[in-house]
Amino acid sequence: MTTFPGSPRLLKGGLVLLDPDSGAVRGAIALQYNPETLSRSFQIQAIGAEGDRSQALRIKGPAVESYKLDVVVNAIDQLELPGQNPNAVKFGIQPQLAMLESLIQPPSSRLLSNNALAQSGALEIVPMQTPLTVFVWSTARVAPVRVTELGITEEAFDPNLNPIQAKVSLGLRVLSVDDLGFQHKGGNLFMAYLQQKEQLAAKAPAATLSAFGIGGIP
Repeated sequence: MTTFPGSPRLLKGGLVLLDPDSGAVRGAIALQYNPETLSRSFQIQAIGAEGDRSQALRIKGPAVESYKLDVVVNAIDQLELPGQNPNAVKFGIQPQLAMLESLIQPPSSRLLSNNALAQSGALEIVPMQTPLTVFVWSTARVAPVRVTELGITEEAFDPNLNPIQAKVSLGLRVLSVDDLGFQHKGGNLFMAYLQQKEQLAAKAPAATLSAFGIGGIP
């Protein structure tokens, strides 16, 4: 890391957790190190059966977008100052990993509550709702997502077998208005995300047909 005073401030990527009903911020997870690569894939929502010429150019909704990234978590910096980081000394990076795992696990309190309802003979138990997870990667990419994949490879340990370095693989699926509806907080976030893409697309330099060696489309 450079200490040059004119160097730009490096923004962190990460995840923000919102209350799905009120939209209030419940917490945030900043990535310790931004990954060097970020892969995205799109599944087009085409309409019509193959060969139906009347539907060839129609789509029925937003493409299903997915993110894939690998991030590194370690306790090296904290362990250099053990007096200031007692949790890193005692637990390594287990607190950070546990926070990531909480994205895909229901709270134990809710499991106990549902079990109590089942024991009391409740006829219907509503499935547990997770916080609305928002992936933030610069001010131009703020998207509601669902965690679809979480893989953790612990690579180094302290003498007490606490992990002190790990590689985390994250798979995220962008939630659109097809998933959440237009009235949901996440639906509003998706529309802003889509509109931001449209604004960026409008700033791209336009090519001319002469660049392709043609004067027009026959």
